[in-house]
Amino acid sequence: MSVVPANRKLWQVIAIGFAIVFAYVTVLVKLFNDWWTDENYSHGLLIPLVIGYILWTQREKLSDAKGQPSPLLGGAAILFGLFALWAGVAGAELYTQRLSLILLLAGIGVYFWGLSLLRMLLVPLGLLFLAIPIPAIIFNKIAFPLQLFASRAAVWSMSMLGIPVLRSGNIIELKPLNSFDTKKLEVVEACSGIRSLMTLLTLAVVFAYFTHTPSDSSGSGGRFGWLRSYWFWRSLILVVSAVPIAILTNAFRVSGTGVLAHYYGTEVADGFFHSFSGWAIYIVAFILLFCLGMILDRFKPTQAEGEQVERKSPQPETAVSISPVVSAEGSEL
Repeated sequence: MSVVPANRKLWQVIAIGFAIVFAYVTVLVKLFNDWWTDENYSHGLLIPLVIGYILWTQREKLSDAKGQPSPLLGGAAILFGLFALWAGVAGAELYTQRLSLILLLAGIGVYFWGLSLLRMLLVPLGLLFLAIPIPAIIFNKIAFPLQLFASRAAVWSMSMLGIPVLRSGNIIELKPLNSFDTKKLEVVEACSGIRSLMTLLTLAVVFAYFTHTPSDSSGSGGRFGWLRSYWFWRSLILVVSAVPIAILTNAFRVSGTGVLAHYYGTEVADGFFHSFSGWAIYIVAFILLFCLGMILDRFKPTQAEGEQVERKSPQPETAVSISPVVSAEGSEL
């Protein structure tokens, strides 16, 4: 008798999936094309595989989830997501269209399974959000200050080593060794560090998720008990620390390039060294992230979060009866 409901649920999932693909086929094709052509978001090619692996490893928990459906809240999220899709298409704004997909998926989960399932899907949805290219106007607002910071760090490092150098915005002017002419190094957008920033942020989320002990509880003490969980704060620190780690390691890369350009010429800023240093910085940044995780693990509580320590109740004192002592005369003492 349980075959009919199971088949019905399967057909519902297939129908919903087909409807989503049909509505977002153009959005998904353009998103994949951006992942393929834009090096700043090339990590997005791996995101569907990572999300699929997470869902596969959590399939038992997802199937056993018995949340209370919320048609009102989920339906509102679905309608708002569809409206955002329509507004993005009408305004030719890809970012709005792509964000509407995340909102629609979250709304479907809440509609059928409630907020309990949504909490289990926060990491997959968050990874999908990090893989969506941000608008160019916001991208430039972030990239240009990073270019200036990297160029300032390079000039400061070279000055500390006694290398004569001048800076004009994001352009570094230096005089290579044994050369009579000055050369210019431009810290372009690709060297701003935003590429490593977006990639390391995604990597930090994946690292924090897969190093989370599954048996650990998310906290006790009510709906917001997870805020007292060690693992929540550990994951938050790892993700937030990815920002300064990415910025500082990229500044170190630009500084090293400037120093080598002084001794070996500006040719080191191009070709093999430029590509190799980019990959090396990724490795160094991840090692720093991994070391931070090890340091945080040293502060791991000995007991799982939310586990109460059972204290032994004091044992009642045993009453001792004292028999009266009879003296030689026969009187009681």
